[in-house]
Amino acid sequence: MPRSASLNEEMRAESRQKILAAALQVFAEKGYHGATITEITRRAGVSRGLASYYFPNKHLLVGELVDAYLDGVAAIIDVPGTPDERLAAIIDGVLRGLVGNLPVQGVILGLVVQPSTHRIFAEVEARKEERLRELEDNLRGLFERRGAADPALEEVMLRSVLEGVIYKAVVYGPQYPVERVRRWLYGTYGLSPPATTLSGEEPQPVGRLRAIDRGF
Repeated sequence: MPRSASLNEEMRAESRQKILAAALQVFAEKGYHGATITEITRRAGVSRGLASYYFPNKHLLVGELVDAYLDGVAAIIDVPGTPDERLAAIIDGVLRGLVGNLPVQGVILGLVVQPSTHRIFAEVEARKEERLRELEDNLRGLFERRGAADPALEEVMLRSVLEGVIYKAVVYGPQYPVERVRRWLYGTYGLSPPATTLSGEEPQPVGRLRAIDRGF
């Protein structure tokens, strides 16, 4: 009995997601240049031909991953509530991503800053110009309603601080004091202290951050 069109579509979507998930794993372990389509397809459990059909080269794979990342960032910004509630939710959304999936953050960060793949990031940003402007305007409007003298600068600084936190967390891993940083951010923006932690555990004292040799 032939498969229905909806089932075929579901299987195609599942295959694409397997390939993208495998690409994240391989990029995390071997970097962009060390990763191969052959290794990615092996991890995904799909044929080389199927992977090449969806993603003929690594360039397109990276573009898809960065595209999904930017959509995720935009989704974090689109939260309801008062300006203070929204700002707290944005901070928590970013930090929860660190606590829940640090390797993905590391891969995306690497792809964005590496000279060989930064242009791909720029291309994706250009394609999503309208969505990114909406994101920026959304944040600037939030700070305007909070009474900021320069909402545009506040938007830039919030994103800069959060991206710096992501960078440090990627470099130092579990020893990075995410919960303490979260409380600091709440205090800096005059928000009520969080009632719970993102990890479900009490924050540990801040130690001295030292990089660990991870073998790559």
